Amino acid sequence: MIAYKTVDAAEGQLVFIKKTKQVGYQEMVTITSPKGDKFQGQVIALDRDTAVVQIFSNPAGFETRGSEAIFVGETKKVALSPTILGRIFNGYGDPIDNKDQIGGKEVDVNFRYLPDSILPFQYRDVNGAAINPYRRAEPHDFIQTGISAIDLTATVVKGQKIPIFSGSGLPDLEILAQIATQAKTNDPEDKFVVVVAGMGITYDQYQYLKGELEKSGALARSVMYINLSSDPVVERLLTPRLALTVSEYLAYDLGFSVLTLLFDLTNYANAMREISSAKKEIPGRSGYPGYLYTDLATLLERAGVVEGCKGSITQIPILSMPNDDKTHPVPDLTGYITEGQIVLDRSLHKQGIFPPINILGSLSRLKDKGQGEGKTRDDHSSLADQMFASLSESIRQEELAVVLGKDSLTETGRKYLEFNKRYFKEFLNQGKTNRSIIETLDIAWELLSILPREELKKLKDPLIQKYSTKIKLN
Repeated sequence: MIAYKTVDAAEGQLVFIKKTKQVGYQEMVTITSPKGDKFQGQVIALDRDTAVVQIFSNPAGFETRGSEAIFVGETKKVALSPTILGRIFNGYGDPIDNKDQIGGKEVDVNFRYLPDSILPFQYRDVNGAAINPYRRAEPHDFIQTGISAIDLTATVVKGQKIPIFSGSGLPDLEILAQIATQAKTNDPEDKFVVVVAGMGITYDQYQYLKGELEKSGALARSVMYINLSSDPVVERLLTPRLALTVSEYLAYDLGFSVLTLLFDLTNYANAMREISSAKKEIPGRSGYPGYLYTDLATLLERAGVVEGCKGSITQIPILSMPNDDKTHPVPDLTGYITEGQIVLDRSLHKQGIFPPINILGSLSRLKDKGQGEGKTRDDHSSLADQMFASLSESIRQEELAVVLGKDSLTETGRKYLEFNKRYFKEFLNQGKTNRSIIETLDIAWELLSILPREELKKLKDPLIQKYSTKIKLN
């Protein structure tokens, strides 16, 4: 390796190194100051013989004169071992749980463990690729989140990528923690694990999430990568890649069913915008780089089921919509890549309803793959369609009652008002209780029994006879 003493300038966390040869994009760099301080960085741009390096740590006190840079000839790699479960790392991949590095205690400038340490099973480049479409298998296994609003109508399937659209002040972190601690499959032999990537989150948010996982015992089957809001911005771009590389190892090497939770994807996109601006790139929509869609796709398309592999990766990214605007570039572009979305509603949150999920605005494009006999129950698909239709009609009747008065409604209209009231109180507002899919379906049958049989057009008589004694057949 060549030590370059041509560190020319530094602007914030960007360092410009001249007269470089055979340097690669995203190559890792170790810069040593005259005082002996070491700074780790990554090549983010190349201009002829000048390499632009983004420093991962705080560059306060960094001096260009007398500093030397060593290009290690490799991109960022992560150490992988089965012992990684139950561990917590920062956004750069270093442990923050007062335990040793995976497989050893010390790392040299090449980002490999020293010879006298215990080597992990393998190292892997964090810049993975999307799954080859030819190798993709069709997702078909139900994942139970324990949240009725998701399990019934926005059903999550193994191998799916489905984001949660949130907003400032909405309880997205609480829902994330609930999913992380409750999610499971119906197969008792399934090895289910959770990988969490926190990007630009506060220390309080990290402590809350960690506490919930510890309290439930789910931390033992989880891996966490946490980039705090006070941590370097460039580290925010590395965090989800570390988490996804570990997810791929757990899924395709060890056969686990992996649920990867990314929080908050908007912070990731904002970090991209900040770094793009520092590189003086031409901005696109709202100042984001023109390759935002492509970059998001390189993350989200790493979820799926691969033919011949027992494991799978399911992604649930959470993203905040500035001003609750769905047309903002981040939710807008994410919607093109993912298979649906779960939308949180501010008006429901103001009414004290938890979780405040807007079922009519939410969608799972793969829900049919995870519903039905052998997966949940034979009435699931029909019941979900009927609940969706009945809720929509109940909202329309409620609007009519506001304009015309309740006395102007028909008997059926008043039944819909009762259905609407009990839906939000008994079905949606479940708090932090963990409901099985059977409990969710039974509550849905109870609510639909309020309505006359002629209004339940999506339910066939055999299903009604099998699951409800309160609905009177014609």
